[in-house]
Amino acid sequence: MMTQALGFFTPWIIYLLITLLHYFLPGRWVTGYVRDAETGDLLRYRLNGRLVLIACIILWFMTGYMGWAPYDWLYTIRWYSLAGAFVFGLVFSFWIVLPYPSTGKSLLLDLFLGRLENPQFKKGRIDAKMWLYLIGAVMLELNILSFVSHHHITFGTVSPGLALCAAMLTYFIFDYLSFEKVHLYTYDFFAERVGIKLGWGCLTFYPYFYLIVIWATVDLPDPNTPIWVLICYALLFLLGWTLARGANMQKYFFKTSPHRVFLGIKPETISDGNKTLLVNGFWGLSRHINYLGEILMGTAIALSVGFPEVLWVWLYPLYYVALLLPRQIDDDKRCASKYGDLWQEYTKRVKYKVIPYLY
Repeated sequence: MMTQALGFFTPWIIYLLITLLHYFLPGRWVTGYVRDAETGDLLRYRLNGRLVLIACIILWFMTGYMGWAPYDWLYTIRWYSLAGAFVFGLVFSFWIVLPYPSTGKSLLLDLFLGRLENPQFKKGRIDAKMWLYLIGAVMLELNILSFVSHHHITFGTVSPGLALCAAMLTYFIFDYLSFEKVHLYTYDFFAERVGIKLGWGCLTFYPYFYLIVIWATVDLPDPNTPIWVLICYALLFLLGWTLARGANMQKYFFKTSPHRVFLGIKPETISDGNKTLLVNGFWGLSRHINYLGEILMGTAIALSVGFPEVLWVWLYPLYYVALLLPRQIDDDKRCASKYGDLWQEYTKRVKYKVIPYLY
């Protein structure tokens, strides 16, 4: 019973620790893309995600090294931990939605999609969206380390495929927290509110579902996947990362320095005299080429563990398809409304929505 209770509250304790580290560790203030709904000023953010992540990894290692808790503790209490994160995510979501004025939609829609667009606390020192992504990313990494530790304890070694999977997920996490400023210019920040979708999604879904490939195969022995096949999976992951990161970076530089050359790509644009759209480079391949990149990364991660017959691993890339294709449709509608005839001109120039020459 004690293990169950401690397991349930473990994510609560970790989330508090991450929050304190985020608040007290050094950070840099940056100006974002989204404007304050009341003042019209660009919002400012205090960012230190990568530093918080490194500090938590060190603390995880020291906890195991000193014998305070086994390295695979998060694996041992995984179901209780998931239950605790589930409840915490709901509590946060209700807290961030219910006290605030309705958007005019139903209560259920307000709960799911949220009411506040970009809530910040402690004079902007904690931004809700950046805090949520930080919590999810760090907890995911700690789960990865714990599950891989369990695999090593069980088999005396770590299979190359599982190691590659863990490395790709870790790279994904470090990459995101290294480019926090760039993500201030993405869809989540200018088009979404904070409710169950984002709150529960980051506090519960992100750190546990993104683990599903490892979770489903961690107790299986080494499938002896040939090294050359693992290299192919790694290259597929890097291709996806190049498309996703390259597209986001090109858009970021275009919005902050419109004439800056990125990776040898000189910006080519169309304009109606008021608004301007980028039509070359990554954004000339398809209108949402970054979405394709994320789906390719998810596919590489699912393949890497070497158990394609385990259906659970395919939930990871399928989740990206289910998430991003509806988002593509919504984003296209939003852009058509925002840019009008200019968007129609853009769609004639860039015909494909996500996958060049296919869709």
